[in-house]
Amino acid sequence: MPTFHIEMFEGRSIEQKREFAAALTETTCKVLGVDASSVDIIFQDVKPENWATAGKLWSDPR
Repeated sequence: MPTFHIEMFEGRSIEQKREFAAALTETTCKVLGVDASSVDIIFQDVKPENWATAGKLWSDPR
């Protein structure tokens, strides 16, 4: 059972998440040969203040 944990900055619409989930599920089924009912996707919305790259918070001015 493939399970995807998707972490991204908050702010995506529910429709964007629906579209992404459908596309990821379709591709997973095609490539891995699994049934759609076995594909789980967990979205985690993260505030930019809780994510850092190269030692710098994304909420800080760039």
